[in-house]
Amino acid sequence: MTLAELLRTTAGYLAEKGVDSPRVDAELLLSRALGLSRIELYTQHDRPLNADEISAAREFVRRRAAREPLAYILGDWGFRRLILKTDARALVPRPETEILVDRALALLADVESPRIVDVGTGSGAIALALKDELPAATVTAVDLSPDALALASENAAALDLAVAFVESDLLGAVEGPFDLIASNPPYVDDDEAPGLPPEVRDHEPKLAVFGHGETERLADAARAKLVSGGALVLECHEAKTDQIAATLTALGYDDVRVTNDLAGRARVVEGRWTP
Repeated sequence: MTLAELLRTTAGYLAEKGVDSPRVDAELLLSRALGLSRIELYTQHDRPLNADEISAAREFVRRRAAREPLAYILGDWGFRRLILKTDARALVPRPETEILVDRALALLADVESPRIVDVGTGSGAIALALKDELPAATVTAVDLSPDALALASENAAALDLAVAFVESDLLGAVEGPFDLIASNPPYVDDDEAPGLPPEVRDHEPKLAVFGHGETERLADAARAKLVSGGALVLECHEAKTDQIAATLTALGYDDVRVTNDLAGRARVVEGRWTP
């Protein structure tokens, strides 16, 4: 079997299994399995593959056909300027969350050495991106899952970024005060589970996917942990941003704002706390 034949049959097989981007996924999987760049898949398209190469590729393809997230199979994923280790201990970092980081940076534009906490840090994406782009910041990352905290700590060590990690249910184990509280809390309703992609429903940690009032509880608790004029910024369910914005207003936050994600869907809600 040549490289071109393997690429073609892999893309076709993934398409049959319902993968959204079968050709791109096939290229990424085969590149990683064979130790080649994506360009080399085409410049070496007529090269015969040996049995070990075919075996390595087929194992990656088998996992993707079972709808395991591509990022878990590859073992790393890009987020803003960072490459993060990814596995089943935490959610895959998503482009929508990069919008949250954009808003956090804007909210901290006039703060020289901000104190930041990332609630529900998962892989550490938000906390590490903010520390990377705001080196003078003091960043704390919390999560209820010890496994997620372990993964985030591994990412911090690999990237040489100084972030403190605390096991906590929301803000319960951190003192503050903070200039900014950021969070991508779980926000999918249980009854939405049947309609979720298998990658999310069957593979990502349920604790990080399905919400049971965490966003509202965090908005309430954050008031006691923010400095005067400090900001809360939340990634939310697109169908609930108006509801969350109304909750922030009712709780006394000022300058409440909703920002759309790259697909034009309402996604990030923010507000400032001035008691």
